[in-house]
Amino acid sequence: MSFLNYHHLRYFRAVANANNLTRAARDLNISQSALSIQLRKLEESLGQKLFDRQHKKLVLTGTGQLVLSYAETIFRSGEELMDTLRHQTGGRRQILRVGSVATMSRNFQIEFLRPLLRNPEVGLVIRSGSLRELLEQLEAHTLDFVFSNLPVRRDARTRWHCHLLDEQPVSLVGRKIKGARRFKFPGDLKTTPVLLPSLESNIRAAFDLLMDQAGIHPIIAAEVDDMAMLRLLARDSTALALVPRVVVRDELRDGLLVERYRLPLIKKSFYAITPDRHFPNLLLRQLFGQHEKKDVSS
Repeated sequence: MSFLNYHHLRYFRAVANANNLTRAARDLNISQSALSIQLRKLEESLGQKLFDRQHKKLVLTGTGQLVLSYAETIFRSGEELMDTLRHQTGGRRQILRVGSVATMSRNFQIEFLRPLLRNPEVGLVIRSGSLRELLEQLEAHTLDFVFSNLPVRRDARTRWHCHLLDEQPVSLVGRKIKGARRFKFPGDLKTTPVLLPSLESNIRAAFDLLMDQAGIHPIIAAEVDDMAMLRLLARDSTALALVPRVVVRDELRDGLLVERYRLPLIKKSFYAITPDRHFPNLLLRQLFGQHEKKDVSS
């Protein structure tokens, strides 16, 4: 019975990607004649021709294209395995490496990760940054998943999975004012200053659309891209803040802030982005099994 020689497969992959035997031999640091022998042995073991020679170039046959597809998957899995082992710690303790965009609600993150926080055999590594920076780390296998306020598109190169974890109601909240009359939406926004998320936020876009439809130009006291800062400003100013309730959960419970109006047409979505891996971190199944609503990858 014939068997697959992975050294031959590696040489084939290098030639297929270079489209040139001489260049591939130089990159592999072997002679061109030795490389030709390895390719011929692979073709003999598979019983199929893998290349056609056209104008001094090696062009993949239909079978060659199929073999290259499998080769890429095999070596990508090997690279993933080595990266995964490289970032593990010794012993039985499991590690989950989490990325979080700076605008993500800290309260939501803590609630989501709480089952692991209570487990002494699990360690968490949490890094913050821009979505672009965190996706680069995800692709490099230095993160297991990324918290995001926005979904990301899946394509042939990255193949992300975007999991919708929750959708939270959005409200206008502010300090409790003794004797204040009932807030009337949207009319009172003509005279009441507001604290809003930045223009990149999806809830800001939905709020601006509502204001345009109502013909109102709100008084914007501040635009903030960090939910933690928005929460602090709501506590220390007389303006109303547009936030998901989870962001100000503790302040609402303690009476430091009150909900002046809930916007039923606006919801804040929370996502977890994971790569398409053959060997995902087993802790993800535990987390996503409790929270995930659906995979919205496109």
